[in-house]
Amino acid sequence: MAPSEPERPVVVPADPRWAAQAAELIAELRPVLGPPAVRVAHIGSTAIPGMAAKPVLDLQVSVRELRELREPFGSGLPAMGFVRLPYERDHVPAYLNDDPSRWAKRFWKRRGGPGADVNLHVRVCGSPNERLALLFRDWFRAHPGAVAAYARFKERLAGVVGDVETYADVKDPVVDLVISVAEAWAEDTGWTVEATDRFGARG
Repeated sequence: MAPSEPERPVVVPADPRWAAQAAELIAELRPVLGPPAVRVAHIGSTAIPGMAAKPVLDLQVSVRELRELREPFGSGLPAMGFVRLPYERDHVPAYLNDDPSRWAKRFWKRRGGPGADVNLHVRVCGSPNERLALLFRDWFRAHPGAVAAYARFKERLAGVVGDVETYADVKDPVVDLVISVAEAWAEDTGWTVEATDRFGARG
């Protein structure tokens, strides 16, 4: 059997429907995931107004602990068309000398319906990777002038790499730069995960 073609990164202009699609999906997910899902948030580029992005919604589910998430994650998500992928850890920013185990995650994706394509990141409440995802989103929401520059970088990158894994590997150091700046903004403004609503968070 011939190997499957790698998934190519495709970056498209911002779609104003993304926010409503994410809100609708979050409403569908909450009763399926039940009490283990402490928070479900729309994150990533599709959560940032005006940001060009891959047409894939990123959602973050925050849980008290990962361990082996069985019910409802083991059956509820597959019933909605999600497939679990083997990734169990996020990239640790280059400026941090941190224990990689603190960046643990579980990851599901849905492609080809029903509904929008989705990446579902499951992270632990209070973990640095849960915080980073929300800080990245909220910093760009508060700095719309930076959106066009980051979007242009992604468009150019998608045009020269052949698969989404390489795309993500090259993009990670740029995200590190954004977060290093965003950390100062968080300190200056009092931004916290718990206070995201004050900074225009949705979902």
